[in-house]
Amino acid sequence: MQLQNYYYWFKDAIPHHVCDDIVRYAKSIQDQMAVTGGYGNKKLNKKEVQDLKKKRDSDIVWLNERWIYNAIHPYIHQANRDANWNFEWSFSESCQFTKYKKGQYYDWHCDSWDKPYDSPNTPSHGKQRKLSVTLSLSDDKEYSGGELEFDYRNHDPDKKANTHVLKEIRSKGSLVVFPSDVWHRVKPVKSGVRHSLVIWNLGWPFK
Repeated sequence: MQLQNYYYWFKDAIPHHVCDDIVRYAKSIQDQMAVTGGYGNKKLNKKEVQDLKKKRDSDIVWLNERWIYNAIHPYIHQANRDANWNFEWSFSESCQFTKYKKGQYYDWHCDSWDKPYDSPNTPSHGKQRKLSVTLSLSDDKEYSGGELEFDYRNHDPDKKANTHVLKEIRSKGSLVVFPSDVWHRVKPVKSGVRHSLVIWNLGWPFK
């Protein structure tokens, strides 16, 4: 897919008190080790955990509160329009609250898959991820490292690396919207703790 814009960002969009409410609420729920799509919900053995942490090391909590979606959805609609993507989408998955402590990270990946969800009798059935959102919940003085970075070559080895560190959303309450097939990573946190919220937004497959 050829894109005019690989991301669209909003600085200081979500009020700090809302960010604090999200963090406070998420911390009241037992977190779990983050996994990648290939592992599903099964219990992992020691080797599988070691292999997983070569790719991703963080802790997450799943959130489904309507007030969180209400705060963020207007920015998804605006970005979709103003970035000239105009993707059809109609459903948001559970919000993923993520905690990255010192040394934790998420290596290169994209959020979408080549096939739509096969989950009958659910709102996601037959749909695929189209737009991803990352909201910064921590003040950038609370941690170092942990930068969100994009790679626009989609890991084609014949193309020259074309990466960009997204400094625009370092401040608390800032967020970025981007097509879910854009490759990205979270670099290792060097100190402190980085809190973020991710939402994947689904629509019918592209024609």
